[in-house]
Amino acid sequence: MATLIAIPIFIGLAIFQSTVVSRIPLLHGTADLVLLALVAWALQERVKTHWQWSIIGGLLISILSAMPFGVLLIGYLMATVIALILRRRIWKVPILAMFTTVFLGTLLVHALSMAALWLVGNPQPFLEAIDIIILPSLILNLLLAIPMFILISDLAKWLYPEEIEV
Repeated sequence: MATLIAIPIFIGLAIFQSTVVSRIPLLHGTADLVLLALVAWALQERVKTHWQWSIIGGLLISILSAMPFGVLLIGYLMATVIALILRRRIWKVPILAMFTTVFLGTLLVHALSMAALWLVGNPQPFLEAIDIIILPSLILNLLLAIPMFILISDLAKWLYPEEIEV
């Protein structure tokens, strides 16, 4: 059920991201709600469907994006790997793991995007991309990390309730 519920959640996040969030940029950077949801989901202790969520979210955004197909999917899968590593290492402080993974994941996704654009012949000036796209996106993602973590934590508790010992 947790895998099936990912489809409407990511469709809703993708619609909200492409219609509302993309119209509220900071310079030219925008928040990546799907990345935030994937990271928050992967950091939940009881969740076992993090790979399925990463693939569903990555495929959906790869279809909707003008980026070469699969670039964002690879970035989201790599962000999930980072989240899983940090979940094992920093399990006592999941919000610290959320901030760290969002920071590294945002940089990773944007680095892959810049490399893909360079490979297809549409290079962006490196310093300009950092100043007006990557850093503002990073700030927005970090600002939205806590609200997304809380929402996804509640969803995970609903889908994976704790077993009560009698």
